[in-house]
Amino acid sequence: MADRRTADRRTAERKEREALERALRAEVRGEVDFGAGARALMTMDASNYRRVPDGVVAPRDAADVAAVLDVCRRHGVPVVPRGAGTSIAGQATGVGVVLDFTRHMRAVLSVDPDARTAVVQPGAVLDRLRDAAGAYGLTFGPDPSTHSRCTLGGMIGNNACGAHSVAWGTTADNVRELSVVTYGGAELRLGQGWSGAPAGLRELVDGSLAPLRTGFPQGLPRRISGYALDALLPENGVDLARAFCGGEGTLAVLTEATVRLVESPPARALAVLGYADESAAAEAAAGLLPYRPLTVEGMAEDLVPDAVGRGLPRGGAWLFVETGGATSGEARARAQEIVTGADALDGTVVTDPAGQRALWRIREDAAGTATRMPDGGGAPPGQGAGSGGEAWPGWEDCAVPPARLGAYLRDFRALLAEHGLRGTPYGHFGDGCIHVRIDFDLLSEAGVRRFRSFSEEVAGLVVAHGGSLSGEHGDGLARAELLPRMYGDELVGLFARFKDLWDPAGGLNPGVLARPARLDENLRFEVLPRRPVDVSFGYPHDGGDFSAAVRRCVGVAKCRVEGPSSGQGVMCPSFRATGEEQHSTRGRARLLHEMLAGEVVTDGWRSEEVRDALDLCLSCKGCRSDCPVGVDMATYKAEFLHHHYAGRMRPASHYAMGRLPQWLRLAAPLAGVLNAAARLRPLAWLAKRAAGIAPERDVPRIAPVTLRRRLRGHMAARTQVFTKDRTAVLWPDTFTDHLTPEAGVAAVTVMEAAGMSIALPQGRVCCGLTYVSTGQLDRARAVLRRTLDTMEPLLDLGVPVIVLEPSCAAALKSDLPELLGDDPRADRLSASVRTFAQGLEQCAPDWRPPRLDRPVAGQTHCHQHAVLGDAAEARLRESAGLTGTLSGGCCGLAGNFGFERGHYEVSVACAEDQLLPSVRAAGDDAVLLADGYSCRTQLEQLTGRRGRHLAEVLAEAVGDGDSDV
Repeated sequence: MADRRTADRRTAERKEREALERALRAEVRGEVDFGAGARALMTMDASNYRRVPDGVVAPRDAADVAAVLDVCRRHGVPVVPRGAGTSIAGQATGVGVVLDFTRHMRAVLSVDPDARTAVVQPGAVLDRLRDAAGAYGLTFGPDPSTHSRCTLGGMIGNNACGAHSVAWGTTADNVRELSVVTYGGAELRLGQGWSGAPAGLRELVDGSLAPLRTGFPQGLPRRISGYALDALLPENGVDLARAFCGGEGTLAVLTEATVRLVESPPARALAVLGYADESAAAEAAAGLLPYRPLTVEGMAEDLVPDAVGRGLPRGGAWLFVETGGATSGEARARAQEIVTGADALDGTVVTDPAGQRALWRIREDAAGTATRMPDGGGAPPGQGAGSGGEAWPGWEDCAVPPARLGAYLRDFRALLAEHGLRGTPYGHFGDGCIHVRIDFDLLSEAGVRRFRSFSEEVAGLVVAHGGSLSGEHGDGLARAELLPRMYGDELVGLFARFKDLWDPAGGLNPGVLARPARLDENLRFEVLPRRPVDVSFGYPHDGGDFSAAVRRCVGVAKCRVEGPSSGQGVMCPSFRATGEEQHSTRGRARLLHEMLAGEVVTDGWRSEEVRDALDLCLSCKGCRSDCPVGVDMATYKAEFLHHHYAGRMRPASHYAMGRLPQWLRLAAPLAGVLNAAARLRPLAWLAKRAAGIAPERDVPRIAPVTLRRRLRGHMAARTQVFTKDRTAVLWPDTFTDHLTPEAGVAAVTVMEAAGMSIALPQGRVCCGLTYVSTGQLDRARAVLRRTLDTMEPLLDLGVPVIVLEPSCAAALKSDLPELLGDDPRADRLSASVRTFAQGLEQCAPDWRPPRLDRPVAGQTHCHQHAVLGDAAEARLRESAGLTGTLSGGCCGLAGNFGFERGHYEVSVACAEDQLLPSVRAAGDDAVLLADGYSCRTQLEQLTGRRGRHLAEVLAEAVGDGDSDV
């Protein structure tokens, strides 16, 4: 009977969702999606919490918002407005219908430089507003570390702050007017005064003046918790817009905002002060405020273990104090004044913009990097989240009066120790606001009980120091239950009445702020499997647990950065091309999380939702380095494809391009015939159709003579002296051997000119890249074991293995040991791998190439950026007089990706993000560098210009273009 009742209930819920979806589709012009994939993408934000929505709507305008609210009100369904989903307290998780403002309502509508205001839609990304305002020397003051992807609507909902709040205040301090729609359908315009206030609000305030005047803590610049009812007091100007800020989507839905802009100093400098420890830095922070700095940020050595390598001054903790000025000299003088006047162990002033960006990145990535404790990865199999190095939000942003910060931190550290917990505090020391990730065990019942007891005790500690439970990110699901400890029952009762005046039906973001859910409910880990999933990769940094690997994504969404403003990084090219959440690293991680949970995505490894989201993953590995917690979606994709197609037919491209090494080996004797056939359009069309290749692509030309054949005779004719310190093995990767042997010839020419001796493997070798990228992991392991058999005698020599193709080098460096962790030879080969420039530095450290003195353009290969690093290549270019900076990003071809049918447009869009603009901007005399075969192919097919491997460029100078190879 119980099973029958459950089935009947689920049937009724499904029918209700279907009726709701039909009604929304009939009345809303924006996208309406009730599919499993769309719902799965919205179950989580950047918090510990998870709530499953019925569906997602991307409204096109305010009329769409009103229509959604009307339909949902008639159906009795809640609505949750959502921006970038970077909230850390759970308020951007949703039940009912989630309104996704990031797709359409994302414009900066106007900037008025005279009035110093801007009008924005709720989905406008903060950095887009700052770009628009920057044209007039203005900026929007609040700037959370997620400024490159957070939205103005989310900032208003949470009353976000950021690093510059000591100078420019919170979001509420910078809002002028708001247009909102209530759940009941009223369209209101909120500013100063009672105009637009819901009925009864003025009477509520007039009847509660005493508690409103005495119930809020004083001297606290970062009081974000609860509703800002004191903004409605007559002595505070009855600021209705300010009172709305921080409402966390529970009062009404924002459709437009007029915000204040401030003058952005033309020049900035950074004073970095070193202190003995965290308490000393915290106690010093408030004393720096009279210098009127732009920021006073703090962090300790447990967040920055390699302080010396990062250029930080002596100390165990640091304050970053930014100053501004009309000129660089003025900004520097102010920073130097702080260094001189501060009672610090050591200090330095950084004026170089690149140096400042590098230091600020430490701070901006902290929300991610603090999620992995210094001892490494995830939970060992069978243990809870938090064991083995994971740490989570929960008490992420408490704030106390700045003068109390040192004492609070000492008590906070003592409380952590009492509960057997660890955390890494950092944050806005000048405002008394501390961020911290704590190694809670959120999988086991005992761990969740400890999470709750600690939360209750730390709430009391914050209140004892005169603080706020939230100093930046809002209360959400994490802290709202504890608001009575901060405000008392009377004021919290007023919060509930305030909510009811705006939303009497309780339809907006239920469970948040007013009548909150329990802080230990809706935890996102509770749905994950308790036993490790059977997988092929080793996941050594996650205790061998695929669930722990997927848990790495905490949702801070650095992968959602759009366009070239993302800088020289790589992550995430497909999101930058499409702008869709499912094509971001976070979106794919969320889908994998839901696949493991089995509640929304119900068909496991066979999931079409996960397959479709991973289809546009280029396996660029950019997330491995650019994601603050090192999510490796390329590996997860290979793992998924391995299971998804187990025992089933694969796409044609997997058989064609996924097994490219064996086809090229068979094709080598017929290279001339096959190249001629590829020039005949009908035959080329048939071949591309059969192989799953995009019709827009040209079939690559096969080299008439392989690299191995060319080198065999050359090496036989030369007398080489093999000494361990000047000998290297040249890896004949598939691409260089069969498609571009000229790069290999050039490399040998340069290395021999540098006095090196070169050895070749005596049998077949392959890094397994194409098998891995298409998820043919059983074949990849077989290929790699055979390769290790071939390489074993050379590994015994203890010499470097130089790999010219960056993607192959990365596969040997990372995929090989993670697939064959049981074979000690895998680690030996991985440790031996060097790039071309690294090999030269190791084996010929005193050699210098001839000076070329030419500018360069092109791209650092994404796998080199992510896995290998390009510092040696940069030094080699500098030594050769090759000036200029290579672009970041991904070329978009990415091995088989850009050749596969259906990927051409996204492939081109990825190239247009950074690579192609940099090439077009280069002069005709610029040398186009592209060490990767895919990068060179993309350049040639999209621009008609030939990129070259660095070895080819140097070989021309070394041998005047001649070679006896």
